[in-house]
Amino acid sequence: MDQHTNNAHATSDFRHLAHALSCYREPNCTRSVFEIVITAGPFALTWFLIWTCLDAGYWMALLLAVPAAGLLLRLFMIQHDCGHGSFFRHRLANDWVGRVIGVLTLTPYDFWRRAHALHHAGSGNLDRRGIGDIDTLTVREFLALPKGRRLLYRLYRNPIVMFGVGPAYMFILRHRLPMGLIRSGWQPWLSAMATNVAIAVLVATMIWLIGVGPFLLVQLPITLIAASIGVWLFYVQHQFEDTFWAHDEGWNFHEAGLHGSSHYDLPSVLRWFTANIGIHHVHHLCSRIPYYRLPQVLRDHPQLSAVGRLTLFESLRCVRKVLWDEGRHKLVSFREMESVPSPASRAVSGSGYH
Repeated sequence: MDQHTNNAHATSDFRHLAHALSCYREPNCTRSVFEIVITAGPFALTWFLIWTCLDAGYWMALLLAVPAAGLLLRLFMIQHDCGHGSFFRHRLANDWVGRVIGVLTLTPYDFWRRAHALHHAGSGNLDRRGIGDIDTLTVREFLALPKGRRLLYRLYRNPIVMFGVGPAYMFILRHRLPMGLIRSGWQPWLSAMATNVAIAVLVATMIWLIGVGPFLLVQLPITLIAASIGVWLFYVQHQFEDTFWAHDEGWNFHEAGLHGSSHYDLPSVLRWFTANIGIHHVHHLCSRIPYYRLPQVLRDHPQLSAVGRLTLFESLRCVRKVLWDEGRHKLVSFREMESVPSPASRAVSGSGYH
């Protein structure tokens, strides 16, 4: 049996699995509303408690900012499901819930939804990088860069930038203008501007009620912590050693979804706060499954539990994996690239990254 036949069988198996998962796509409206209530309610209550703790000592307020950030992150995951049309049956409900939550998460819903759809459509495709993903170079591309641009890539991949400066810049500044989707029409721009206006009104109201200092002392830590955790989750979901990358001719949507996304097997409390987003390989296979039904998929299809599985401890090693080695078909660190160059990493002529 030749390679072409093997690939055809593999593609058929992936599609069969994706079809089998389609039965989990139907959302439960009551459950979805309940999920919003048990997330938004505690978030508002925790926010108020942090504000009342300011006079008693800021350390207590900072401690409470951690669960508040977790709840804000969970609201973002609800917005995420709305963007996939999986949280409610009707698109209108998904869109307006997503837009309202976007004011709290500082994320213009319509712009983000389009960018995220491009991420799903081309995840793991080396020829379709650039929107909605972590910038990832191959070893060959990195070695073909001039020293200045190599340094910039190393800086971009530094954990302080990736999980500290980067998230703050993205959610506070970059999301204010929908750059990157200029050709997508007026809707992303309208979404961004309407979100900006709503954010300004909300912030002005809160400052009028409690003052600029207390507002920033409460909201800024929550936003920064939630943004950093959110970027970390997105990073770990695709930037692990045995992920999947391929050029157009060797790329398959379902294979990239299953093997290019991790199963981030978190403790139960963290699974709740992250709304099961760690079951990311299943999500990429069938993005219309509401997050509260993803655990049921693993119970009914236990063979999926081991695919791309990462524990919390194992995920910490993903920070060093920064380059795709086309020869070894895995992500490698800068040190691994320098110590054991693969045939692909040595063949740098005529490559370049654009």
